[in-house]
Amino acid sequence: MNAEQRKPVRERVVLAERRGARVVRARVEVAEQTEVGAVLIGGLIRAQFGLAVRLGSVTVVVLGALPLLFLGPLGTATVFGIRLPWLLLGAAAYPLLFVVGRIYTRLAERNERDFNELTRD
Repeated sequence: MNAEQRKPVRERVVLAERRGARVVRARVEVAEQTEVGAVLIGGLIRAQFGLAVRLGSVTVVVLGALPLLFLGPLGTATVFGIRLPWLLLGAAAYPLLFVVGRIYTRLAERNERDFNELTRD
C-alpha cells in the first residue's frame, strides 16, 4: 500500500477539559431541602403510603368478609362451646392484624433501606 491509499489516523479533538464537574449527591440534596431532595423524599412518602393503602385494603376486605361467612350455617356453628363468629372475631382477628403489622414493618423498612442506598454518597 502506498501513502495515498492509507486512511488518515483519526484524532480526538477536545475543546475543553471537564474539571470539577458537579456531581449531584442525593444526600446533600435531601439535607439542603432542594427541589431534587423534595422529589426524592416525595417518592419515599408515596411508596410508604401506597404500601399502607394496599395492606389496609387487604385487611379491610378480609375482616369485612367475615360477616358474610356468618350468614350461612357457619353463623350458628359452635367450637368448644363457643359460637364460631365470636371465636373468629375474638381470637383469629388479632393474629391477622399482628401478621399484617409485621409485613408492613418489614416492607416499610425495605423501602427506607432502598432510599438510604439511593442517597448514599
